[in-house]
Amino acid sequence: MPKRKVSHPLGAMAAVLTLGLLAGCGSSNSGFDNASKTPSAGKTKGVTLTMMIASSGDAETNAVNAAAKAWGKKTGNTVKVTPASNIQQQLTQAMAGGSPPDVFYGEANMFQSLVSANQLAVTGDKIDDPSDFYQPLVSSFTVDGKFYCVPKDFSTLGIQINTDLWKKAGLTDADLPTTWAKLEADAKRLTGNGVTGLVFSPTLDRIGAFMIEAGGSYMNADDTAFTFDSPGDLKGLQFVQKLAREGVLKFPKQVGMTWGGDSLGSGKAAMTIEGNWIIGAMKSDYPKLNYTTVPMPKGPDGTQGSLSFTNCWGIAAKSPHQAAAISFVDYLTSKQQQLTFASTIGVMPSRPSVKSAFLAANPAQKPFLDQASYAVPQITTVGFAQAQQAFDSKVPDLGSSANPKQMLAQLQKNASSLLNK
Repeated sequence: MPKRKVSHPLGAMAAVLTLGLLAGCGSSNSGFDNASKTPSAGKTKGVTLTMMIASSGDAETNAVNAAAKAWGKKTGNTVKVTPASNIQQQLTQAMAGGSPPDVFYGEANMFQSLVSANQLAVTGDKIDDPSDFYQPLVSSFTVDGKFYCVPKDFSTLGIQINTDLWKKAGLTDADLPTTWAKLEADAKRLTGNGVTGLVFSPTLDRIGAFMIEAGGSYMNADDTAFTFDSPGDLKGLQFVQKLAREGVLKFPKQVGMTWGGDSLGSGKAAMTIEGNWIIGAMKSDYPKLNYTTVPMPKGPDGTQGSLSFTNCWGIAAKSPHQAAAISFVDYLTSKQQQLTFASTIGVMPSRPSVKSAFLAANPAQKPFLDQASYAVPQITTVGFAQAQQAFDSKVPDLGSSANPKQMLAQLQKNASSLLNK
């Protein structure tokens, strides 16, 4: 397994966020090969690029298509955008078939696998001002000192509340779910008449926040061993089970929905837990919904916990159009385009130089950005996606037959075996 330059967010992101603007803007380096900053053989005009994305909905798909058209008009190129229904499966198949998309969303949990298979071009330092990215995000996509792909944005989790249902239940700002006890009490008050107090996707990518809040962790401090069998992880999962058994927590399929966003937007859920990608989705699909976002609650001992998510703009090592692809990624990660994506999709820019402009234009994002200093990132260990999938498959049964201790023991076993490969 290649050695990754590890980024732990507990304090690291906080230090970066306090830096404010990073000095200097470099000149554009678009059009370089995979080994050095020398011009690549690929054309930069008259090229048709293929691009695969994992879209959260129409808002994201439309925003990426608009950016692709704008860059194409500016440069004389064309981009064919494919929203994948399952990007891990579809990208893996495309890579195996020898015809990968030129540009794609490089999901964090696929990154190590792509690097190990030599499927990802090293392009992170070949765009304009590569120093102007939050360092923990850069570290997430750096292996053996090589900055493979550029972080496109990042997100943290928050609790979204339907404010009309909140007021109807007689709840006020004093009742906001700042603690586990308040979250449970709120969910009980909001459940009834066809509404479930809390609905979120059945995955470690939501439940993990409660594990962190309970003092648990994913890995030890130096990222050499998994810690899913810790008492804190068990306590967090047991709290989620308690809510499910009380009937105040359900998962989207149990209320006839597909994810937290449509559960909230349809009125089937009074609260959900999603990242800031929900902003664009709600604006597009449920524009009349009145809702607000608050940070994830503190655990029993006051520990704050949230999760962070990021993707990178990956360029295939086998792409015959790397020069044009780098130019395209350079455009996608420009300051103005990052702000455009922020306003249309709801994600937070990966460039700290636009932080002030971002918050001025998107004050609703403050609850998400405030959690960046302690949000725990996704695991990038090769094969972990399969280990997590096995865990996630048991989550819908938490309200009935699932055993939290056994679930975590199996996850610990499956994840730990990956470190020995």
